[in-house]
Amino acid sequence: MIRSLARACIAVGFVVCVAGASDAQVGKSVTSVDPNVAGEPELATLPHMNAAIAKALVGRRPFLSMPALDGFLSGQKLSRAQLTELYGRMFIHINLNTAPREEIELIPGMGPRMLREFLEYRPYKALAVFHREIDKYVDDAELARLEQYVFVPIDLNTASDADILTIPGLGTRMLREFKEYRPYKAMDQFRREMGKYVSKEEVARLERYVAIN
Repeated sequence: MIRSLARACIAVGFVVCVAGASDAQVGKSVTSVDPNVAGEPELATLPHMNAAIAKALVGRRPFLSMPALDGFLSGQKLSRAQLTELYGRMFIHINLNTAPREEIELIPGMGPRMLREFLEYRPYKALAVFHREIDKYVDDAELARLEQYVFVPIDLNTASDADILTIPGLGTRMLREFKEYRPYKAMDQFRREMGKYVSKEEVARLERYVAIN
């Protein structure tokens, strides 16, 4: 399906296809859950996790980046090999346009060649660009696996409901609040308005996924 989308982009014109595919700005989970929104019992069942680590993780969230999560879990005495296995099942989406090399390298199976391809096509305007370019190098299953680890920021003022609902843990109530204050003039306005409904830490988590263009 993803490969068909990429080929359709080429066939009918990339600009048109990006507009049609913009409702997938945060990669869809295939094997991995978001540790900022998954329940404590689910987290405890993941590879190399246990009830105590899951409880400590929930008490520390939200984590605003994979390096922050990686540092926390390293402090729980998980080895690098254990963390790599765990990140196949639990990961915080990384920003395709701003993530440093070291963060991208936390994606399981990320070798030097694919890292180079991730970086080559910056800036990504939408995940449709990621589909088109990375599809040149991997099959459909691997493309879907890689997509689940990444996102392209969503424009607060123009995003569709489907765009916004790809943000992990964002339900219909917060969707309504996101839209109520349009048009946003600056990110400070977003922080102020969303701060009426959720904690400052949760606002910071949500802010990772959005932009004002």
